[in-house]
Amino acid sequence: MKSYRKELWFNVPSRRGFINITPQVEECLRESGITEGLVLVNAMHITASVFINDDESGLHHDFDTWLEKLAPHEPISQYRHNTGEDNADGHLKRQVMGRETVVAITKGKLDFGPWEQIFYGEFDGRRRKRVLVKIIGE
Repeated sequence: MKSYRKELWFNVPSRRGFINITPQVEECLRESGITEGLVLVNAMHITASVFINDDESGLHHDFDTWLEKLAPHEPISQYRHNTGEDNADGHLKRQVMGRETVVAITKGKLDFGPWEQIFYGEFDGRRRKRVLVKIIGE
């Protein structure tokens, strides 16, 4: 069995945002030479997320609106976590959207269902954060 590891770095200029990282993960897969196995993609920061869904701008707007209703950024005084930071809402949003995703690799390709893509979700941006790509297989 072979193993491959790479870190992808992102710096979202706003507090929140979604980035389709499928092309970067596909490039990692090509670099790995693995044709059958699994790829793990996970956010290495507690206020960021990796998830699979449709790459459609209306849906991304809906995610942002829905998450802001579930865990509004302001007033920051509503959160006990905000002791010197103002990102408690980012922790909650990450909990809802998830830390990671695992995708099967079949015949050298990500084995997706219709419309599926991998996204990085940022909930406390304006600084560099990383995503781990770990691929195992043959």
